[in-house]
Amino acid sequence: MSTNTQVETVSTGADKAKLAGAAVLLVGAVAVFYLLGKQDLWLRVLALLALLAASVGVFFISEPGKQLIAFGRDAVRETKKVVWPTRKEAMQMTGYVFAFVFVMALFLWLTDKTLEWVLYDLVLGWKR
Repeated sequence: MSTNTQVETVSTGADKAKLAGAAVLLVGAVAVFYLLGKQDLWLRVLALLALLAASVGVFFISEPGKQLIAFGRDAVRETKKVVWPTRKEAMQMTGYVFAFVFVMALFLWLTDKTLEWVLYDLVLGWKR
């Protein structure tokens, strides 16, 4: 029972214009920052932040911006559904991970030293 649901993305001319406007405002923000090079820094930063805010605002009223907001809301909603471990459970799992890493490190060290002994001392006859 497989249902193929096709996701159709409709991009209107208005959305394309909004995205283009957001891009122009973004580029304009950087350009204005450098064009006002002889002005005080606070004025340059204020102009930059104002144009950046306008760019973000225009983006968020477009359809991709609305989809991004909806995605963020869905992510927060899903995060609230997660059953987080208690502090005791988290500490126990952390202890298990540390113990496992220590055992694996010891195993790999012993394997390395055994192979080193077999190859260099027994096979090649190189004594250190």
